Amino acid sequence: MSSWIALLLRAVPAVALAVVVTFSADHSAPLGLLTFGIFGAASGAVITAFALRSAAGLERTLQLAQGILTAAAGIATLAVVSGGLPYLVFIVSGWAVLSGFIELYLGIRTRRTSPISRDRIFVGALTVLLAVVLLVIPPDFSQPFTGPDDVERELTASVIVVGLLGAYWAILGVFLIIAALSQKWADAPAPATPASDAVTTPAPEPKA
Repeated sequence: MSSWIALLLRAVPAVALAVVVTFSADHSAPLGLLTFGIFGAASGAVITAFALRSAAGLERTLQLAQGILTAAAGIATLAVVSGGLPYLVFIVSGWAVLSGFIELYLGIRTRRTSPISRDRIFVGALTVLLAVVLLVIPPDFSQPFTGPDDVERELTASVIVVGLLGAYWAILGVFLIIAALSQKWADAPAPATPASDAVTTPAPEPKA
């Protein structure tokens, strides 16, 4: 599997789930658990499949660990969709710390040998940042406010957490699409110069 294909496949669930969260009026913990479960299962499968096609070594081992970890986190949330906000934050932040640091390490380790090392560094840093932000949100946060339609609403920790997941997937998905297309174009062979377009130097005329 080419690296650009793996990047593009990882972008698909991220973009799709970002759209779901953005246009959903329900930002409850069950929605967060369900969407993260789908993301984890799909992304974990892609990362694992790409790792299995890589050459044996430490890089492959770490990729396998990241893929299995991501898939396991997704399955764990799908199995307990009613787990509530504390369970969602625990699973997502734990996954984000471990997976983020693995990807960050792989990017730094392969920065001179891999064309996607910078992409790994960005994704790893973004994922670790997600964990940090989730962990500083008070679980009992609640702030009433009046919407633009003069309707009383309430901003809760659940709304913030699920909204952050949607924002993370939006940034991740767009970045991975750009990275995948850039990598594809970089790997494309340069067009051959037609023989008719080749510049020929006329032979010198013989002297009389």
